[in-house]
Amino acid sequence: HTDAPNASDTDWTQVVALYDQLAALDPSPIVALNRAIAVAELDGPSVGLALVEQLPLDGYHPWHATRAELLRKLGRSSDAKQAYDAAIAGTPNPAERAYLTRRHSELV
Repeated sequence: HTDAPNASDTDWTQVVALYDQLAALDPSPIVALNRAIAVAELDGPSVGLALVEQLPLDGYHPWHATRAELLRKLGRSSDAKQAYDAAIAGTPNPAERAYLTRRHSELV
């Protein structure tokens, strides 16, 4: 549950703080990935990407999808396309694959 009606109204400082608390209980790479997404919303895509790229999640398609979105925001289309390709290849979910394929095709 959130009090924010949309992402732009989200208190990202609070979200990062909550992920910090969760990481203290469960210091997994998945928690760190989700924390990095919140950090990217708070401090920008380059800061988030630096955190994401440190994680040992190369075989985890959401890691590739996250990288793709952050690279897209940074204007690194070629790198984003490669990350989308890896995310698409790694997901068995047809709806998710369609979404990622659409995001990939939007890049120039």
